[in-house]
Amino acid sequence: MKDYIKKYKEVSSQMEKLGSKIPDTMVSFDSLHKASIADGTLPSKTKELIALGIAIAVHCDGCIAFHVHDAIENGATPEEILETVGVAICMGGGPALVYGCEAMEALEQFKAVEN
Repeated sequence: MKDYIKKYKEVSSQMEKLGSKIPDTMVSFDSLHKASIADGTLPSKTKELIALGIAIAVHCDGCIAFHVHDAIENGATPEEILETVGVAICMGGGPALVYGCEAMEALEQFKAVEN
């Protein structure tokens, strides 16, 4: 299995580096992300769970690392994250099942660091 804590840190570092090379794009993306995830009719936690489901369906390791981490930061329980994995598997089939296992591994790694 992958090291999702390491992946989170690596992607964060690479995004900072990319931000120094294409600052307008990265500032704009950051603004879009913050606006999209902010509490509204749906709370941030729910939005992070939606993003996680999409990350699983599109097979994005870095996205899984970020959205498991951020879902936990926004108060998602392990049970809520695992239910999100289940919905993603329903929508994405076998490939989503494999990436759902990856999301479960990320959850276990991030929760182990918390404890």
